[in-house]
Amino acid sequence: MKFRPLHDRVLVRRVEEATKTAGGIIIPDTATEKPQEGEIIAIGTGTLDDNGKRVALDVKKGDKILFGKWGGTEVTVDGEELLIMKESDIMGIIES
Repeated sequence: MKFRPLHDRVLVRRVEEATKTAGGIIIPDTATEKPQEGEIIAIGTGTLDDNGKRVALDVKKGDKILFGKWGGTEVTVDGEELLIMKESDIMGIIES
């Protein structure tokens, strides 16, 4: 299935958290929180300003982002759990 977010929404894949500490201790699923980092896999076309001109998003496909703990709406696309969120829910881009 192809999915394209509308307007200022983005589709995000969560980055998997490590399940083992540096010392080798395995962290059970019940003790881990959902990660607040993700990768943008699709973006909308942007919003319209007061003059009807399209304003592009500041993020792009492939960007690594940081978002709020409760940000976004969980959806399942092709059996994969993803998040749809507005660009305003994104706190920032992680640069390497």
